[in-house]
Amino acid sequence: MAATPSLLIFHPRLTLFTTTLRPFSAVHHQFSLRPTTSNRLPILFARSSSRSHSSSSISPLATATPSLSTPHAGRSGSVSSPPYQAAADYSQQKIDVNPPKGTRDFPPEEMRLRNWLFNNFREVSQLFGFEEVDYPVLESEALYIRKAGEEIRDQLYCFEDRGNRRVALRPELTPSLARLVIQKGKSVPLPIKWFAVGQCWRYERMTRGRRREHYQWNMDIIGVPDVTGEAELISSIVTFFKRIGITAKDVGFKISSRKVLQEVLSFYSVPETSFSKACIIIDKMGKIPIEEIKKELNSIELSTEAVDELLQVLSMKSLTELEEKLGAGGEAVSELKQLFSLAEKFGYSEWIQFDASVVRGLAYYTGIVFEGFDREGKLRAICGGGRYDRLLSTFGGDDIPACGFGFGDAVIIELLKERKLLPELPLEVENIVCSLDPDLQGAAASVATVLRGKGQCVDLVLENKPLKWVFKRAARINARRLILVGSSEWQRGMVSVKILSTGEQREVSVDELE
Repeated sequence: MAATPSLLIFHPRLTLFTTTLRPFSAVHHQFSLRPTTSNRLPILFARSSSRSHSSSSISPLATATPSLSTPHAGRSGSVSSPPYQAAADYSQQKIDVNPPKGTRDFPPEEMRLRNWLFNNFREVSQLFGFEEVDYPVLESEALYIRKAGEEIRDQLYCFEDRGNRRVALRPELTPSLARLVIQKGKSVPLPIKWFAVGQCWRYERMTRGRRREHYQWNMDIIGVPDVTGEAELISSIVTFFKRIGITAKDVGFKISSRKVLQEVLSFYSVPETSFSKACIIIDKMGKIPIEEIKKELNSIELSTEAVDELLQVLSMKSLTELEEKLGAGGEAVSELKQLFSLAEKFGYSEWIQFDASVVRGLAYYTGIVFEGFDREGKLRAICGGGRYDRLLSTFGGDDIPACGFGFGDAVIIELLKERKLLPELPLEVENIVCSLDPDLQGAAASVATVLRGKGQCVDLVLENKPLKWVFKRAARINARRLILVGSSEWQRGMVSVKILSTGEQREVSVDELE
């Protein structure tokens, strides 16, 4: 009997695989996919050509590859129908044990490291008076398709659900934050100080510290129009770095303002519609040759004179030099000077430097922008953020002054490895409880229950094992003490307690176990 059609998953760069494969036709245009029959659910993980405010392991289940109308799978085009194939029998096929390309497993030792990192994220956020929030991993695709040209638009894992709704795995957290702020409206008093640690997905080229699935720490302040907001956010990141052993010799912050770019472009009467496109291009500086930067800027209607002037300003590394060029009366220079003054009061002046080329790639930034970077230059940006005062109106809300940052989990781990600062986080268990007789397994369970009821961690040996095995187990889990349940002791309501670090052993009443 044929299996019921259930799920089709494909990506222009990945191989088509399906639990039940039957003929279908599809048109891929602007991330859309239309099924030909109502009982079919095609799911498109789409990527076009190419916040962090961050060898393929193809499944052996793969059975066919869609042909593409273009080699780069652009936002328009079509995907041809695969040939008919009967439902395959996978029962005899070996399953690939590797996770999908760009994703990770977290075995116990990796999970301990992740928990350590996330705990530091949370503790720092709480030190600064922020409250934790979270959002769905699955959001409306429209939440991210805001402004043409954004890099993030081309990196979405998006598809159509069973209700024919366009949805996407979140590539960042800030749009979800904006949605929730609009939803709450005036029921939440300003300023809002929220943080989140959430999983994000981006289909992008992988490099060291860059994956297609990552976790991101965000802190955002809603309702503060002054650069004190940005100063507070940078202070929180510096505090985090200090907690984990990173110093100003290891990491710095490049700081600029989108308003610098605006002032230069307005002088040359460059239309507002070209501004976000210019930001995307400038964000590539240092990643592609300068001649390519010039060509791309010319392609968005910037004159050669405007491009030369813009690149001259963007090369500036001194706030004094910028002030001489733009004058002291503009908002860009005024706000930057205020931020650097606040940095002295916060005590992190040595961590920051002015760099006019920093603009950040996302279109929603409107003022101060900053990036954390590895001073040795071996890693990509560690974190980034800035001001986004007009984001809420993009989603139909009233604009409220806002700023925030995104901080990925992958690059900071690479940096800690580089600096040999990764903490040793062995498994540690307070007690290991073992019965010396199979008939006393229930007694051992009752001892474990007593200790767990008192809040102690207990590893209960669940099988009848020799003492040699038990001692090896105790060493592996770094148990503090071994509790043995033997027949003669148990008859007297006692157990043997051995302190493993000293070898001291004594009998203790079960009622007196602590």
